[in-house]
Amino acid sequence: MNVTLITLVYILSPVIIILLYNKFDWAKKVGTVIMAYAVGIILALCGVIPTGEAAGAGQMKSISDMLMNITVPLAIPLMLFNSDFRLWVKSLPKTFVVLIGGLVAIVTSVILGYFVFRNAGIRDFGDVAAMMTGIYTGGTMNFSALGLALHVDETVMSIALTFEMLVTFPLIMFFVAGGYKLFRKLLPYKENATNPASENIEIKDDSFEEYKGMFSKGVFGKMMVGLLLSVLILAVGAGLSLLTTGKLNELVIILTITTLAIAASFVPWIRNLPKTFELGMFFILIFSVVVASKFDIYSIDSSALAVMGFIAFIMLVALVIHLIICRIFKVEGDLFVVGQVGLLCSPPFIPPVVGAMGNRKVLISGIVIGLVGYAVGTYLGWLLSLLFTVI
Repeated sequence: MNVTLITLVYILSPVIIILLYNKFDWAKKVGTVIMAYAVGIILALCGVIPTGEAAGAGQMKSISDMLMNITVPLAIPLMLFNSDFRLWVKSLPKTFVVLIGGLVAIVTSVILGYFVFRNAGIRDFGDVAAMMTGIYTGGTMNFSALGLALHVDETVMSIALTFEMLVTFPLIMFFVAGGYKLFRKLLPYKENATNPASENIEIKDDSFEEYKGMFSKGVFGKMMVGLLLSVLILAVGAGLSLLTTGKLNELVIILTITTLAIAASFVPWIRNLPKTFELGMFFILIFSVVVASKFDIYSIDSSALAVMGFIAFIMLVALVIHLIICRIFKVEGDLFVVGQVGLLCSPPFIPPVVGAMGNRKVLISGIVIGLVGYAVGTYLGWLLSLLFTVI
């Protein structure tokens, strides 16, 4: 397939995905990221991406590398601008127990998994473990950011993300299909008190991915202001990297733009810019299609299967540790469930689960936990990568 045509597929397929997401309920249940990744894998399996010595392979790699290196740094500020981190102090008191317990559970399970699977022959294992910390405390955005910052091989990233979805998606389906009832029995507690301040918080939409109206009058221009701010923050990150390291260091850039974006979210007019989260998701979808298109089925060997075992280990051990912590602090079952979803899957997955449970009281708590995951996931992953380097 022509390199120009493939590039257009990379850029335009997210548009089609968003249109499907807006129109069909099944697309909402599947999720935009999973659909984007499916498109990339289909491209890879069809063999249309030129690789190796094939004509256009070098040009294709340059274009895909450029898209990967640009989309994530632009997406991070856009997705964080709309995050109202004031919710940290306005949410229900036990939300913090669930949040801290979840972070402890994930970090602990990743470290345990590192020692269990360290001799399984997984390539770039320390960095893969760091990326898993990122994705299970903030979703694909943090996974992508860490992969770029740590210079993880693209094939390894593709395999890890593929298996992560194969392991995590069934968990979401389990929750939505009624699995939350199990945790109501394991955690049969009721919230005794509410925080009055939390009752005054209004959530405009039940979904973080509300793409309708992005091009309407009065929205598009403000959304472009958000994009301009994201570009400026990226420029500051690049400049700081050049000043401190003498080159464009992805780790310095990612950590800088994450920090600046969080700070910017406290400015009311920036936080109120419409549809910046959705625009950021558009860039993440481009990244997802590109990285998935690098999937190589012939790279599925014993070490690749070990990655799947490692991911399943993290998820299950984290769930058990988190459950124990919540049991000790008498957290109710529904709050535990949204905490799990907020960390393991990110905020966009919260509303469908809340809707299935029929308990909107935990919506804000789930969103808070997911937002904090967005904010701290990249930092935690980076710190663990340093730890594994020392080990």
